[in-house]
Amino acid sequence: MSSPIEHFEQLALSPALLKTLQELGYEAPTPIQAATIPPMLEGCDVLGQAQTGTGKTAAFALPILEKLDWNDRQPQALVLTPTRELAIQVAEAFQSYARHLPGFHVLPIYGGQSMTLQLRHLRRGVHVVVGTPGRVMDHLRRETLSLATLRTVVLDEADEMLRMGFIDDVDWILEQTPATKQVALFSATMPEPIRRVAHRHLRNPQEVRIETRTATVATVRQRYCQVGVQHKLDALTRVLEVEDADAILIFVRTKVAATELAERLEARGYPSAALHGDMTQALREKTIDQLRGGGLDILVATDVAARGLDVQRISHVINYDIPYDPEAYIHRIGRTGRAGRAGDAILFVAPREIRMLRTIEKATRQPVEKMPLPTQEAITGHRLAQFKQQVSEVLSSQELEFFQQVVAEIEREQEVSSHDVATALAYLAQRDRPLQFEDTIPKDAERERERSRDDDRGRDRERPPFRPDREERPPRGGERRDARSSSDFSSNKTRYRIEVGREHGATPQNIMGAIANEAGIEGRYIGRIEIYDDYSTVDLPDGMPPEIFQHLKRVRVRQQMLNISPFDGAEPDRKRPARPRTERTMGDRERAERRERKRPGRSPADS
Repeated sequence: MSSPIEHFEQLALSPALLKTLQELGYEAPTPIQAATIPPMLEGCDVLGQAQTGTGKTAAFALPILEKLDWNDRQPQALVLTPTRELAIQVAEAFQSYARHLPGFHVLPIYGGQSMTLQLRHLRRGVHVVVGTPGRVMDHLRRETLSLATLRTVVLDEADEMLRMGFIDDVDWILEQTPATKQVALFSATMPEPIRRVAHRHLRNPQEVRIETRTATVATVRQRYCQVGVQHKLDALTRVLEVEDADAILIFVRTKVAATELAERLEARGYPSAALHGDMTQALREKTIDQLRGGGLDILVATDVAARGLDVQRISHVINYDIPYDPEAYIHRIGRTGRAGRAGDAILFVAPREIRMLRTIEKATRQPVEKMPLPTQEAITGHRLAQFKQQVSEVLSSQELEFFQQVVAEIEREQEVSSHDVATALAYLAQRDRPLQFEDTIPKDAERERERSRDDDRGRDRERPPFRPDREERPPRGGERRDARSSSDFSSNKTRYRIEVGREHGATPQNIMGAIANEAGIEGRYIGRIEIYDDYSTVDLPDGMPPEIFQHLKRVRVRQQMLNISPFDGAEPDRKRPARPRTERTMGDRERAERRERKRPGRSPADS
C-alpha cells in the first residue's frame, strides 16, 4: 500500500511548478489533487467526483503543464467548461501556474467575446484551449480550430453541462478528437447520462471519489431570517450593518431585480454592482475583477450570471430571494466557504416560503439556523463601536497638535468646555451616517413576524398589501392607467406630494413601481401621477396605515427620498413646458370630455 501524499514534492512535478506552488502559498495537495495528479502524469484517464471548491483545477492543470511539448504551438489540451466565467477562471489558473514556464500560451474561448480576437490568438498558436461547448463547436465548424494534435481533454463540472443542456454538444466535440487522447472527467454528481459519456470516451479510467457528508459546503454557516416581502430591503440593510464581511454576493431571481436592488443599496450608502445576463462580457469581467481586487464589496447577481464565479474574498452569500430549487441553493452558497475556508450563507424567508425552507433542509441534510433580525440597539451599538475604534486609531497614530489648538480656540471663543467641543465634533463626524440607527421596520411588523410559527404548512401570515375596500376595485378589462375615467379613481383618493420630479429624471413608471413594490400598494389602486420640475403628485387610496405612510417617506426614486406629504392643493409654480394635449397628458376630466365630443353621431354643434 502506497504512503499518503502529504507534500507536492512527493509528486513528479518540475522544479518550476513546485516553485510556483510555493509562491502561491500552496502547502499540501488537497485530496482531489493527491488522487488525480499521479494517474494523469502517467497518462491514465480519470473519472473524478468532487464538489466545487476542492482544488480540481490544479488537479488537472498541473499534470497538463508538466507534459506539454513547448516546441509545438498547436493545441495540446482542451478544457471544456459549462460557463464563460469558469472558462476565464480556469485559463487564469493555467497562466498563474505557468508563471515560471516561459512561452506558455492559453486561450479562453466563449460566446460574447470577439471572434476576431480569438482567431488572431489561434493563428499565433496556443498550447491549451479552455472553452464553452458552444463556442468550441463554432470554431470546429468554421475549421478555425484543429483538435488533431490534442493529447488531453478535460470535462470540468460535467453535471453542470448536463443540467444546462450541453451534454450532447460535449459528446459531439469528443468525437472530433484523436482516439489516443487522455480524458479527465470531473463532476460533483454522477447521473446516468454522465456515466454514459464516460463509458464511451474514457478508457479504463482511474476513479477518484472525494466523499462529502452533505451536499453543501461543510464550512458554510447557514442561517435564515424570516421577514415579509415589503421589509426585505430594510432587513438586508440591518444585516449589512452588523455582519463582519469581506465581500458579499447577494442572489435575486431576475435581471431587473438585480439592477434595482444594486441601485437601492447604492442610494442607501452601500456601493454595489449588479451581475446579470444582459451585461456585455467586458463589463461582466470588469465587475468581477473589481470584486476580486477589493474595489467592490457587494455584488447582486442572478443564478445564471454567477455560475462558475470563484472569488476567494466572498465571505457571505445572501439569498435575498429564496431559490425555487434546492440544487440552486446549493450552488449559490457554494460561492463561499471555498476550499476549506469559513463562509456564511443567509437566507431571507417570507412566512409563506417556510415550506421551501424545509425542502432545502431536507435536500441538504442540514438544519438552517434561525437568525433574529438585528435590532435597532444592536446596530447602534455596532456603529458606536466602529466610531470609538476610529477615534482610538486616530489618537494613537496621528499628530494632533494643530487640532488641539483649534479646540482650545473654540473653548475660549465660545466659553465652553473641551467636553462640549468634543460632543459637537462627534455630532458633525456622524451626521452623514448617524450613530443612532433609525428604525425602518414598523414595530407591528416585527411583532407579527415573531408571532408567525416556523411550520411546514407555509401559510402566509404576512401583512397583506394595502388595498381599498373591495367595492372600489376597478372592473376587469378596464382601460389603461392613462385612459381611465374619473369615476375609476376620483372617489376615496387623497393626493400626496413627493419630492422627486422631472429634473431628477423621474417617470410615472418609476414612481408607480417604487410605491407598488416598497409599500405593497397594488398598482391598480395608484391613481393619477403628475410630474413637475422638482416634485410630483400622486393619488393614493384613503385610509393608508400610518406605518406604510412612514415607510413611503424613506422610499427612494432616482436616488431621491420621496418624503411624501399630503398635497396642500396649491397650484404648482413650475409645470411642464406647453405641448400638444394628448390623451396621455390630459387630466381625467379632459379625457372624458374629449371622448364625449368624439362619440359617433355627435355633431360639432352639440359642443
